[in-house]
Amino acid sequence: MTVDAAQEDTYDRRSLHERIAADLRDEIMTGDLAPGAALPSTVRLKERFGASNATIQKALQLLKDERLVIGRAGAAVTVREHRRRTVRPASSLATGGPGEPYPWLAEVTEHGARARGELLAVGETAPPADVATALRLPVGGTALLRHQPLTLDGEPVELVHSYYPLDIARGTALMEHRKIQGGTPTLLSALGHPPRTGVDHVSARVPTREQYEALRLPGSLPVLRTLRVVYGAGERPIEATVMAKAGHLYEPRYAFTPE
Repeated sequence: MTVDAAQEDTYDRRSLHERIAADLRDEIMTGDLAPGAALPSTVRLKERFGASNATIQKALQLLKDERLVIGRAGAAVTVREHRRRTVRPASSLATGGPGEPYPWLAEVTEHGARARGELLAVGETAPPADVATALRLPVGGTALLRHQPLTLDGEPVELVHSYYPLDIARGTALMEHRKIQGGTPTLLSALGHPPRTGVDHVSARVPTREQYEALRLPGSLPVLRTLRVVYGAGERPIEATVMAKAGHLYEPRYAFTPE
């Protein structure tokens, strides 16, 4: 195919198997190819995309590497069950009762998945610039960091860095290297800083090395990065969390009503 100068800036320069995988990925994400559904046969895909058998197989391998489909040579390739998950941001502000697990973990468990968080680090640090701005820290200011990856059914799904103002965190369980029963919203409420509102800043980004390795990302797919700022009374920021998820497996869901 010849591309003239007028088309050069908009022409899709990806290889054919990447373009085929992109179209099939979109159909999986939109639900046109539902969980458990078989993908069209290799013959039909060859006809649809005007591609060779080898190119189709390379496209399907990309989707397998992304954990979107399963299948083996000579067998039908099907969309994996329960891979496309919806994130409900409001649930992150819920508090758990005495002895109850973090509501997010309980919600995931209700849907049949095994959720687990592993606390990797707790300590004072200089946060990224956007976090420092969100927490209204002075130039060179530090905050408490609690860092953990989250897994579902043994697969990494999210990398979490949560930051707290030191005047709130000092002398509390936030500073301790252990999980917090009921989650941080419960503890913050007990400390006199109940979460009132949260604001999400969502962007799609090329993964950092840490994100790529921790989330076991395939290829060059983006991550869904969310900076969530939680405010207490008087619109004071009490928590800022940076979350990174595999962009092809998750979507946020926001509910709203007209003012």
